Amino acid sequence: MVKKKTKKNELQKIEDHRRINDILLGPLERPAIAWLVRHLPSYITSDHLTLLGFLAAVLIGVSYWLTNIDARYLWLANLGFLLNWFGDSLDGSLARYRKLERPKYGFFIDHTVDIVSELSIFIGIGLSPYVNFEIALIALVGYLCMSNLVYITTSVKGEFKISYGSLGPTEARVIAMIANAIVFFIGNPMINLPIGEFYLYNLFLIAIICLLFFFFFYTTITQAIELEREDRKKLLKNSSKN
Repeated sequence: MVKKKTKKNELQKIEDHRRINDILLGPLERPAIAWLVRHLPSYITSDHLTLLGFLAAVLIGVSYWLTNIDARYLWLANLGFLLNWFGDSLDGSLARYRKLERPKYGFFIDHTVDIVSELSIFIGIGLSPYVNFEIALIALVGYLCMSNLVYITTSVKGEFKISYGSLGPTEARVIAMIANAIVFFIGNPMINLPIGEFYLYNLFLIAIICLLFFFFFYTTITQAIELEREDRKKLLKNSSKN
């Protein structure tokens, strides 16, 4: 009897992926998250935290839009960033701590919610009086490109890598909060540069855009080279066997 050869699936299982989050604020964030998940009431679930993170993202977007009425809504946006960090950072950690992980469901829900959250935040920024809407949309495209890269890398390599150059979502929130505070206290002055004139908040976002696209293209190229070498070695190994 001849056994049929089955083709091995090279894509990694979601439940077997390895998390990589080597962020600059990691030494502060990791102990804080560990303490919080140990002290959260039992009636709070990871689903509650995911919902909190999503609602906080909506709050951020609405708060930015409301700055057309009063600049003090920037502080409400900062509160939203804190709540978004709390919900988004603790939902998976709480599930792992309580041994109640649902790998496929958690991965699917968490990251589809992230997409809608990102839309809310960046569109809200674009609707504020501080940032050109076109620049906000370019930043959104850059953020979505990086998100997509994270999901592809998870499927292909089994690595859920959300930090690049020691920067991750936590640092992005901190930068946004600092930018909000600076603009609240000193306004949004026009900055003269050799390449043109830019409002201060536009410059903050342009810097973020440059980082996002740099990490996206650099990681895409280097990972493609690495994966091509791995596949070539496998092809050579298989051909030598035959």
